[in-house]
Amino acid sequence: MEQSNIKNWIHFFKKLIIQFWQFIKWVVISTVIGTTVGLIGTAFSYAMHIVTDFRTDKPWIMVGLPVAGVIIVFLYHLAHRDNDKGTDSVLSAIRSEEELSIVMAPLIFISTILTHLFGGSAGREGAALQLGGSIGNGFGRLLRMKKSDVHVMIMCGMSACFSALFGTPLAAAVFSMEVVNVGIMYYSALVPCVFSALIAAEISKALGVGSEAMVIFEVPEFTVITGSKTVLLAILCAIVSVLFCVALHVAAEKGKKWIPNRYLRIVTAGALIIALTLLVRSTDYMGAGMQVIEHCVESGEVRPEAFVLKILFTALTLGAGFKGGEIVPSFFVGATFGCLIGGLLGLPPSLCAAVGMIAVFCGVTNSPIASLLLALELFGMDAALYFMLGVGVSFMLSGYHSLYHTQRIIYSKYRTEEKDMQ
Repeated sequence: MEQSNIKNWIHFFKKLIIQFWQFIKWVVISTVIGTTVGLIGTAFSYAMHIVTDFRTDKPWIMVGLPVAGVIIVFLYHLAHRDNDKGTDSVLSAIRSEEELSIVMAPLIFISTILTHLFGGSAGREGAALQLGGSIGNGFGRLLRMKKSDVHVMIMCGMSACFSALFGTPLAAAVFSMEVVNVGIMYYSALVPCVFSALIAAEISKALGVGSEAMVIFEVPEFTVITGSKTVLLAILCAIVSVLFCVALHVAAEKGKKWIPNRYLRIVTAGALIIALTLLVRSTDYMGAGMQVIEHCVESGEVRPEAFVLKILFTALTLGAGFKGGEIVPSFFVGATFGCLIGGLLGLPPSLCAAVGMIAVFCGVTNSPIASLLLALELFGMDAALYFMLGVGVSFMLSGYHSLYHTQRIIYSKYRTEEKDMQ
């Protein structure tokens, strides 16, 4: 009996030592990745601010957008990445044997800067996910880690760069675990993603990169009436999120079909973006458009056609081969649409801009937990009930559409069972 107890205690302490060793291992790894990616992400953030300010002061530089497109296509061809899938390749690498080339990091850094400098309509988080993911994968290969550990390191890098750029470590830590397979969370990556996100956020903050926190002008008391209006807003946002996804995918597919030559396709798209910018007489749709998002949330004012034009500009930009991200444009679309509908529903446009922004983000990424955390980090707790309602409704009604072709819907949004992939 005593020997049995001794064996049980030995077995218990062995398991405890193994668990503690795993914890120490991932704390060290996530600290290295968080620090490295945090520094690179901070540099990327500063570069983005510099080129955005330059373009804002000298809008005529947009005439060089077709030339920038040619340079981007040439760089990817030079690196033998003509068929680069962007963020999709990162998501795919997390659950497969695919390798992420470390070349992806400088490529996406340079090409995203070029896109924003010359006025392409794109975000920056796509670059963040690819930057962080490729660096995490590079560390894994350098340390000769097993595949399952490399997958965690990719998510670790994604969380770190997202956090460094937006200053939202909670959402960053969860997003990379949640976005790959809808319905399944990679909880084994929780500690590494949390540590790397927090470290990267602190590094970027220490180096002067502020978070994207915004203030909602008015938050009314949550009642049956305001809640019902929020449900209606979320339903409409789900529809808009589907339109956004479809527009981006159709633009890419039709562009390849109608203009097979990559150089000609990106030059044509660049020329169209210039023409459209001159036609609408506004530079609001160039770059990420964070200034428009902030204006909608803080003032409740918006041009009625803004969300439609942003979808069009972003579809042309990314569909043709310019580089950047889709998430900040989805923020723009959601904020401008929510602000517009808020006035019609009799809700504060400022609140509806914030809810619309988060609801559309959730609809296009199928990441409800990360969406809710992002809302709380960006806007605070005052409107938490509105955000929760908007996220839940949009997640369900956006169906199985997504920004990412390789994102898998594992569990049904409507039933407690695995989704029928047919």
